[in-house]
Amino acid sequence: MSLLLSKTKNPFFEHADAEYFLAERDGLVVGRIAAIANRLHNETHHDRVGFFGFFESIDDDAVARSLLDAAAGWLRPRGFDTLRGPANPSVNDEYGLLVAGFEFPNTIMMPHNPAYYAGLLDRAGLAKARDLIAYQGGTENQFVPPPERIVRAVALAKDRYRVTVRSLRLADFKAEVERVKVLYNRCWEDNWGAIPMTDHEIDHLAAQFRPVVVPDLVPFAECDGKPVGFGLVLPDFNQVLRHNRRGGMFPAALKLLWALKTNRIRRCRILLLGVLPEFRGKGVDAALYHWIWTKAGGRQITWGEGGWVLEDNPAMNAGLAKLGMTPYKTFRIYERAL
Repeated sequence: MSLLLSKTKNPFFEHADAEYFLAERDGLVVGRIAAIANRLHNETHHDRVGFFGFFESIDDDAVARSLLDAAAGWLRPRGFDTLRGPANPSVNDEYGLLVAGFEFPNTIMMPHNPAYYAGLLDRAGLAKARDLIAYQGGTENQFVPPPERIVRAVALAKDRYRVTVRSLRLADFKAEVERVKVLYNRCWEDNWGAIPMTDHEIDHLAAQFRPVVVPDLVPFAECDGKPVGFGLVLPDFNQVLRHNRRGGMFPAALKLLWALKTNRIRRCRILLLGVLPEFRGKGVDAALYHWIWTKAGGRQITWGEGGWVLEDNPAMNAGLAKLGMTPYKTFRIYERAL
């Protein structure tokens, strides 16, 4: 968390600024919030949206309202006309407030919050801007083969469009990261609220992922040797870390490395799966899903979370349904006028 919030160490702050607020009562901290000015978002979308994030509060309307008012009070004189969030600190990080699916444990790099938070934001005058849907598929006890329709789509993509899939080349990691830079911003540029990641941000993220990345779970789809899509899947480390009763990072790291080496993690999260616009509808996404499905199964990972996906992205939602995945969590982006 300290690295994420650091204005000198997190490259996000090369194009953004933030102010952090705490709410106190009787000498005790009862809430927190960040007000975030993301210049890259505003330059991309030509708007004056400011953000709030890292929101935590006791179940008290006055506390929540005071936090949101503090964020609004910091953003308004800087020319922003809308407050939106939660963004921790942007759409490229943990995004949204969990509003449905509380009975399921949280996966890596996804928000999880008390159920009463939604009521606090509603009563503070915020309204839904968009819902984000997370999907689940498989079971934690037994490998389920991919649907036959996916197998057929992969064969078609290979025969008709010369699509092949390969795993991340760890020995060529720097060049692989450069390929991701080209793909990432083109694959998601049309999504609502999307902003490009800078080269420095992707390098920073890649450095954090490298020690724990599983090359077979980072597939690249290629057509005649040219990258046209990629996926990023991580084992759900929360399955191990939530039981780290001894506390501290050192025992947690040892436990995590042991779990990875011995294939003890049965869950994964599909963080990213994108295809260049000109190659959509040609089975490239099916080829990536099939690769992930079978390679994860080979590591005894038999359950996965996909998403999030915007509620109004029919192609992605239909594609996940065809895979046999089902919606199981909803995250909400809120906003109000300033």
